[in-house]
Amino acid sequence: MDVKHIERQARLLLQGLQFAEAEILLRQALASGSGPIVLWSLLVQALRNQAKHAEARPLQEMLVDNLPGDYALRFDLAETCLALGDFDRGWREYQYRYNLAHTTRLERKVQRTRWDGRPIPGKTLLIHDEQGYGDTIQFLRMVPWAKARSGGQVILEINHELHSLAERMGGFDAITLRGQLPPRFDTYCEMMSLPMAMGLQLSDLPGRIPYLTPDPERVKYWSGVLAAHPRPRVALVWAGRPTHLNDANRSMSLEQLAPLAIDGVTYLSIQKGPTEHAALNPPAGMNLVSLSPQISSFEDTAAILSLVDLLISVDSSPVHLAGALGRPAWVMLPRLPDWRWLLERNDTPWYPSVRLFRQRNARDWSPVVAEMAAALRELVARIAAGTS
Repeated sequence: MDVKHIERQARLLLQGLQFAEAEILLRQALASGSGPIVLWSLLVQALRNQAKHAEARPLQEMLVDNLPGDYALRFDLAETCLALGDFDRGWREYQYRYNLAHTTRLERKVQRTRWDGRPIPGKTLLIHDEQGYGDTIQFLRMVPWAKARSGGQVILEINHELHSLAERMGGFDAITLRGQLPPRFDTYCEMMSLPMAMGLQLSDLPGRIPYLTPDPERVKYWSGVLAAHPRPRVALVWAGRPTHLNDANRSMSLEQLAPLAIDGVTYLSIQKGPTEHAALNPPAGMNLVSLSPQISSFEDTAAILSLVDLLISVDSSPVHLAGALGRPAWVMLPRLPDWRWLLERNDTPWYPSVRLFRQRNARDWSPVVAEMAAALRELVARIAAGTS
């Protein structure tokens, strides 16, 4: 077997998004049940990109057993386990997230032991955020749970952008901003290590919904702004943060949403970032109003989401904000979705108000948008009839 030749072929197929073809090639090369690690690793990539996580998992476990120091393999296994709903193994493996080349700089060095979920009466626990805004919004719900479980004092350290939303949520004893010197504490836990410490299971979700609330003053302001725009009002986000490692798969162009140009729908662009100006030239027939220049904070976004009938978005932080607010949102997911959305289901235990629309083939958004357009016509009809 010419391993180098097969490896080159497989990599070319993977780069060309020909995942099924890569799988066939690699399975043939590994038909004997043995072969070089590199080919097994490529087979895992081919399977995962087809959302064949159940088939990929035993191969990933074999790779981790043979290469325990390869933290990238361990992190991929964590994502597979979590996507399959195996939280026990998934959260354990997820602890390796800061051992990767691109994440080591993100790890916070804390000169205290990490909280392990046991009661600590009389002591103080520092919980700090760590990753993107969506991650923080998703796991904020666990801060009050940790307060109840620990029996101690809880300090929440959070980024500036989400500070006021978190402060209204409560469920902690003190709040401090990232970059400030926190009050004295005895033990700490990253927000996304809370699931491991507390043994989070799918059955524990979603907890209290909503757990975030909009600022009444911002709601009053945006009520005036939106009064001129008739219902149904649909907020729109078509691209995530460009620096996200999976952004090429999760983001799209506004033009790809042209089938959503439905009579009677008022679209409100809350898109932020390099592509927000696309809203100035919407697809033909789409009644789209850009709110982006007026949005200066998550407080604005939260207020808008509390006033619209629906959010339609790619996988982005506004989706988590809508879910945490208990507001309806439809999410367009790539063929290989982020682990938190699980597999082959159109709902999510994290957010009861969120509906999922999944790609069938990598980077092919057309069927997703068509399915969403049909569902939107049904929603518009229900609103017109006064039944929604």
